[in-house]
Amino acid sequence: MREEMLELTRKMVAVPSINTTSGEKDIGIFIENYLREIPYFKQHPELVVIQTLKDDWLQRRNVFALLRGEKDENSNTIIFHGHTDTVGVEDYGQFQEVAFDTAALEKELAKVELPKEVREDLESGDYLFGRGACDMKSGDAVFMVLIKHIADHVKELSGNILLSLNPVEENLHTGIIEGIETFEVLKNKYGLNYILAINNDYTCPMYPGDTNQYLYTGVGGKLLPCFYIQGRETHVGQCFEGYDPTAVAARLTSEISFHTEFCDSYGGEYSLPPVALKLKDLKGWYNVQTAKEALVYFNYFVHNASTNEILSKLKKTAEKAVSDTMKDLNQNYKDFCELSGKEYVTIPNAWSVLTYEKLYQLASANCKELDELLATITEEGLQKNEDKRELPIRMIRMMLEKAGIYHPVVVLYFAAPYCPHNTLKSEEVQDKRIMDKLRQITDEVEKETKVHYEICQFFPSLSDSSYLCIDDPQESTESLKRNFPQMEQLYPLPFEKMRALGIKSVNFGVHGKDAHKWTERLYMPYSFEVLPKLIIKTLQKFL
Repeated sequence: MREEMLELTRKMVAVPSINTTSGEKDIGIFIENYLREIPYFKQHPELVVIQTLKDDWLQRRNVFALLRGEKDENSNTIIFHGHTDTVGVEDYGQFQEVAFDTAALEKELAKVELPKEVREDLESGDYLFGRGACDMKSGDAVFMVLIKHIADHVKELSGNILLSLNPVEENLHTGIIEGIETFEVLKNKYGLNYILAINNDYTCPMYPGDTNQYLYTGVGGKLLPCFYIQGRETHVGQCFEGYDPTAVAARLTSEISFHTEFCDSYGGEYSLPPVALKLKDLKGWYNVQTAKEALVYFNYFVHNASTNEILSKLKKTAEKAVSDTMKDLNQNYKDFCELSGKEYVTIPNAWSVLTYEKLYQLASANCKELDELLATITEEGLQKNEDKRELPIRMIRMMLEKAGIYHPVVVLYFAAPYCPHNTLKSEEVQDKRIMDKLRQITDEVEKETKVHYEICQFFPSLSDSSYLCIDDPQESTESLKRNFPQMEQLYPLPFEKMRALGIKSVNFGVHGKDAHKWTERLYMPYSFEVLPKLIIKTLQKFL
């Protein structure tokens, strides 16, 4: 199957399915056509299910294929799932035109200077280069070829395999979120019992010289905390008379980005610290007036902490940031007064810090039609395709006015995307059984292949697996909703269906290096030789 998987990967890479382009629809059509050529699905065309995303101008689609074992009556079902989109190719520079042509790209790379490790990997012949080769069209190809071959022996299969390949993973995870509905429909229609989901998203070395192969029993969550900062503008000629929101934004960044006090832990594994994703003032043009508003938001990984815990920590950090900003401002003003021979008078700290929930309470007390106004603003913004992280700024401005808040203020809110965290827990009996079986499987593969596996709790990147099971308790998600402006319009999630399905998901994954970089490459000996054995043994052990 190695050559078949390689050839299919090359063909899938050749379909440029960059996120938010028509290529995402094209790769779905390619996958559907491949599946419908499999004899089993020619006999059972109804078992290939296409779900077009709702109100999607690109007409992207989820592709499902259900292989029903015929050996005996067995409702147990394993899900194979992966994403079909890629990031862009701007980072390829002069190689953009061949980024999706694996053979041509390798020829071009051979002509130029490369980092030592990249050069060695290219010349080894063990790596496949190209956008999406590692993340994660090879993982999809492995699933598709396995499905094809298992379907040839469906009478020997006990239980079922459901393939789910989804677009829009690289930003908002819309594919898998809408796919929850289809999981529920197929479960009820065919009496399926989802016992495990396997994601084949890429794995990679965790440090230089790392030869381990990693298997993840869950995935970390992600929040996007945003700080809207309303200061007080002034002329640059009276700069000490204003309250500079950019200074507060910069202070927040220095207090939060890369700080390990925000690393979340569970079972001895720690999340990466937050990092700023955007920081800007909100002036629309140049003039000599200081900024009145600023925005900064952060990627925030979560392993176990509740929304309330995180809110409390971030609010205290914001309060410290404005306090320290005022201390610096006063010290600088004092120094300037000494230089210029002027009398120094302390600049008062006029700042306050509010959560979105608190601002909503204050505004709603003065405005009975607040919910209608918020819904209208949101709908208008969606019609204009406004950025979902910045659209709430218009809501916050309106609510500050309704609440009569004109002084400098920081408003903390959450925005899209929100990715729930989940993992197998050794204290849960069912989870412990799954973990024990996985260890048995990896032990067997290790003996046969000499590959060493490390089993970890959290996939270290973002993943569609977040939406198959949710460990966050309802109290935590309710707090999230109260602090996420118009979540039902901007990022609706089927929380109850996700909890009801509760599909445990693990990440096996192809192996490679430099995903999201122009040197992205797939390690073929593991991905096309060892990984299929791991998956087949899992089917045998669980079904």
